[in-house]
Amino acid sequence: MTSTRRHFLATTALAAAGLAAPRYLAATPTAKPRAISCNQYTWFTFYQRDGKDWAANLDASLAEYVQSGLTAYEPSFTQVEEVGTLAPLLKKYHLAMPSAYVNSTLHKTDDAKASITTALAIAEAGKPLGLQVLVTNPSPLRWGGEEIKNDAELAEQAKNLNYLGAELRKRGITLAYHTHDVEMRAGAREFHHMLQATDPQNVSFCFDVHWIYRGSGNSQLAVFDVLKLYGARTAELHVRQSVGGTWAEAFGAGDIDYPRLVSELKAMGVRPHVVLEQCIEAKSPRTLSALEAHQQSLRNAQTVFGPLLG
Repeated sequence: MTSTRRHFLATTALAAAGLAAPRYLAATPTAKPRAISCNQYTWFTFYQRDGKDWAANLDASLAEYVQSGLTAYEPSFTQVEEVGTLAPLLKKYHLAMPSAYVNSTLHKTDDAKASITTALAIAEAGKPLGLQVLVTNPSPLRWGGEEIKNDAELAEQAKNLNYLGAELRKRGITLAYHTHDVEMRAGAREFHHMLQATDPQNVSFCFDVHWIYRGSGNSQLAVFDVLKLYGARTAELHVRQSVGGTWAEAFGAGDIDYPRLVSELKAMGVRPHVVLEQCIEAKSPRTLSALEAHQQSLRNAQTVFGPLLG
């Protein structure tokens, strides 16, 4: 999944320190509930299953996207020129873009410089379009491999992640650190170090709930332990549900107790941006079209996450 995404193109300690929540979370609530967004990769997986290419005709793809009822969109960008290509389509379909996903490589100095330059350029181009949160998942050593980063590489990555977040903060944009399952290996040392060794003012957390669940051996205990540790840093939620360990076609009831997650986030006073990422995998059921699945996911998510949206 992560390899395809890359090629297709990303606390308790905070409370104890008395630090302010990320500015995106501190925004004054409006009377109108905030919109649930959806990552483009979700649609890509459905299109791929049907032998179609989401990116081949983005105009037509977004026309179907809005038929689902979604009014906000999280694109994945690899270069700044893609922001300009998307801009007129956002306007055409009246889509908000509060967040965007950008891949990065931060554990090597030269690669990090290039990644940071690209990410900052994308952020600056996206801000006039409403961009508030930039999500990044620093690349592993090798997609699909068993290799993990050593301590020196993790230290370098954390330094660069913090620097990127500080630069984005100057531009009025929140950096949200995202993970997949690979960061949970070896005692989750990469995952924890990125959040322990960075300033919460510079680096927020994109809590991709199911990747934490799967990366911890399908453990709901791990999900709620992570919530206790880093919930206060959560600027964005990526939400996906599985049934019996397999990704469902539509978001709903399943392995992860999302109502409990919502209740605990609300009690913490955290109101993250909610992004659907109900992707499908090889063993997922095949009973719904992409449009039907997203219509159902949106309806269910609006009910479950309603307490965080108002």
